[in-house]
Amino acid sequence: MPNLSPVPDSAAHLAVSRAAIARHAAVEVLPYGAITRGQQGALLSDMEGMAPFVAGFSDDGHGVQTDDMMREAMKRAAALNLPIVAHCEDNALLCGGSVSDGYARAHGMPGISNESEWRQIERDIALVRETSCRYHVCHISTAEGVELVRRAKREGLPVTCEVTPHHLLLCEDDITEPDGRFKMNPPLRARTDRAALVAGLLDGTIDCIATDHAPHAADEKAGGLTRSAFGVVGLETAYAASLAALGDDAQETLLRALGERARAVLGRAWRTGDWVLLDPAAREMVRPERFASMGRSTPFDGMTLTGQVSVTLRDGNIIWRHPAADGRMRI
Repeated sequence: MPNLSPVPDSAAHLAVSRAAIARHAAVEVLPYGAITRGQQGALLSDMEGMAPFVAGFSDDGHGVQTDDMMREAMKRAAALNLPIVAHCEDNALLCGGSVSDGYARAHGMPGISNESEWRQIERDIALVRETSCRYHVCHISTAEGVELVRRAKREGLPVTCEVTPHHLLLCEDDITEPDGRFKMNPPLRARTDRAALVAGLLDGTIDCIATDHAPHAADEKAGGLTRSAFGVVGLETAYAASLAALGDDAQETLLRALGERARAVLGRAWRTGDWVLLDPAAREMVRPERFASMGRSTPFDGMTLTGQVSVTLRDGNIIWRHPAADGRMRI
């Protein structure tokens, strides 16, 4: 995602990200270019200059606020045959909130309404009709948003969307304490929204699962629900948390949503040497101090989940093995 320094809004700025990927990435990493310069929403980025090197364009973390800006972005992305990948959030409807409306009302806090998400999805789908741009909704979280995408697909529009494991498994009722590990954007919504997300993934309205992995430093997450940074880590718990949300009977749907359907959204072919070996029966307590990620803030802290990534292979080579996998499988 382009929430980096420097923001990848030109070929020169993107080169910094690409160099870091070349030096450090153990797996395939496909960058996004920013939709607007500096993700500020005022001027479009150099989309043409970045096009050969990116998977699409996104201002993730920020909604594109004006219709004209998004319309022009879609026209240019369509000409480049690349998707617009949208964080859907209408700033005029945020009202300073950091949690969902329901939790906020119960605790005397300003809340984030469902409308702040679905209004932008509705607007953007209308712009897709004008521009024929491929359009992908990041981390969809509302029942209304899912229904808008469902209708767009029935209409034959090139619209896709993703959901996070934490929105599949948790809702606002699961916020057990006013801790930063429960603060993410979009927030955990109502129980009815969670049910709509699960149903949407199972019926194919939601194309894939994406983690929205946000590895903030400990001090950035130490300010509770009001002062902490938005975002939680999600990579290392993605399979187990999603399995807990969907159940064993949906194992095939889950694997497709984490794998081939995610690649299909970006128009990427499967890499034959890249594999993840899973143990769907392994049970493990989530202990953030054991994460490989530098981020430790997870809403699953202390939960016991079933399902484990045992081995990861890249180009046929083992690049990671879970300590518990030793003795259970031979490769």
